[in-house]
Amino acid sequence: MTSLRTALITGANRGIGLHVAQQLAARGMRVVLTARTAEAAQQALAGLQMSGAPAVALGVDVGDVASIRAAADELARRQIDVDILINNAGIYPEGGLLTTGDADLRQALDVNLLGPVHCARAWMPGMLARGFGRVVNLSSGYGCFSGGLGGPAAYSVSKAALNAATLHLAADCREDVKVVAVDPGWVRTRMGGPQAPRVVDDAAADVVWAATLGADAPNGVLWRRRAVAPW
Repeated sequence: MTSLRTALITGANRGIGLHVAQQLAARGMRVVLTARTAEAAQQALAGLQMSGAPAVALGVDVGDVASIRAAADELARRQIDVDILINNAGIYPEGGLLTTGDADLRQALDVNLLGPVHCARAWMPGMLARGFGRVVNLSSGYGCFSGGLGGPAAYSVSKAALNAATLHLAADCREDVKVVAVDPGWVRTRMGGPQAPRVVDDAAADVVWAATLGADAPNGVLWRRRAVAPW
């Protein structure tokens, strides 16, 4: 894979997203770091720029389709094509489905499901036109029917829906464009907490691995620890 590729990562100001950006930059790629605020994205950018990596920072609220469209317009204005899209940003509202408030449920769906879908709508057409692209959706075992759909209800429902969206987006692919999901496991991030067994750098490495597989890699699959996992 050429070092001239451009990767856009949502939620790139900390955790898995930031480590994915760092690892892709270390491979010589240009990275577009996005975070909910421009200030948070700029802070993440400063660290990458110290390493000399080509990078761009944008404020993107993935729960707001207008924000995603504005980011797409800005990158088009700069003549930056997105070759790799990492849909990493997510939220984790607690509670069961009977007790979770409507606002929390809607926000989980807006951020964890519609955000990735709107990002795919913004940047997949360019990938299809150029004949190359990778979309990696950060999923969870809590979104898998094979795992019993555990965890907080709003999070589980939104990730199960994201898994379904991954399959539908993959069905729209042609040539060397692929859409996959990655379950990074329970990771030691702000969301995962300090008791999580997996370090963030290892989880990010699995995402980078999935995003940089060659043309013979499968499309429309769920990766877990670099093996295809059941939905």
